[in-house]
Amino acid sequence: MIKGRIHSIESMGLVDGPGIRVVVFFQGCSLRCKFCHNPDTWNCNGGDEYTTEELVKKIERFKPYFKQSGGGVTISGGDPLRQPEFLIEVLKLCKEKGIHTCVDTAGYGLGEYDEILKYTDLVLYDVKHFTREGYKKVTGLEIDESLNFLEAMQRNNTKMWIRHVVVPGLTDGEEHIKALGEYIKNIKNVEKVELLPYHLLGVNKYENLGMEYRLEGTPAMDKEICNKYKELLNEVIG
Repeated sequence: MIKGRIHSIESMGLVDGPGIRVVVFFQGCSLRCKFCHNPDTWNCNGGDEYTTEELVKKIERFKPYFKQSGGGVTISGGDPLRQPEFLIEVLKLCKEKGIHTCVDTAGYGLGEYDEILKYTDLVLYDVKHFTREGYKKVTGLEIDESLNFLEAMQRNNTKMWIRHVVVPGLTDGEEHIKALGEYIKNIKNVEKVELLPYHLLGVNKYENLGMEYRLEGTPAMDKEICNKYKELLNEVIG
């Protein structure tokens, strides 16, 4: 019986995929993004232990809401690709029960992604950065593994929504957004692109965990400016 580590479960999510969704946050993440607001999900051994059956039973309770709204389950984190065997079994069980499946990921897992994508209806693909230098600056790691996951999605014709966090002084500016648009134009099966304004809601977690917050002093992203970036991005993508 496969078991996994779960940080938390949100029962009525409205922003992580279509319709009303149960959002399951897996423990574990390889990246150390400067703007991460969930550092408490990094540790693979944190959270609570669930069997696949226990978890899917919780998800299944909300099927009436899924049916009415076109929703389903979104597996987030951390990064769910860090628990691949558990993830596959959860997705497989959900598909057997007629539940729409979505995986929210930066694409940095342990390789061999085809089996995961076989049971995934939609991926929320978090583009941390699109250049090798920028990716290393934002995450602390090389971009290659994320590109491996992107290749797997293209190979499997996986539908995706692309997300990109806009941080003042790090991932903002018109030239950056234009270059992001050119990058996205070369990716197929992109149904939607979301620019997420950087916020300060997770800063207190670092203090509680005794950790340094590396963007100390960086203001929240102005939402009006972010909306203008969205218009520019849409122009580039066409």
